[in-house]
Amino acid sequence: MRPAWLCRNCAAAWPCPPAQLHLATEFYGHSIALAFYLAANMQDAVDDLYALGLDPDLRALHARFLGWLSLSRRPNRADLEG
Repeated sequence: MRPAWLCRNCAAAWPCPPAQLHLATEFYGHSIALAFYLAANMQDAVDDLYALGLDPDLRALHARFLGWLSLSRRPNRADLEG
């Protein structure tokens, strides 16, 4: 739910754990696209919060929108080279 960025199903801060699972399933095999999608949504959330007259905590928003992405899914450089 915009502009507060709450989940429509549970009213928790989006992306809540069920939304994260849904997104991970929807974007399975396309982790870079998921990261871009979440980064774009984070920017929209920042814009919405500023429009509401709030001063958003950018570190908290980064953790909320992108911090849950698994670093372990990134290939190692050695895997790419060989």
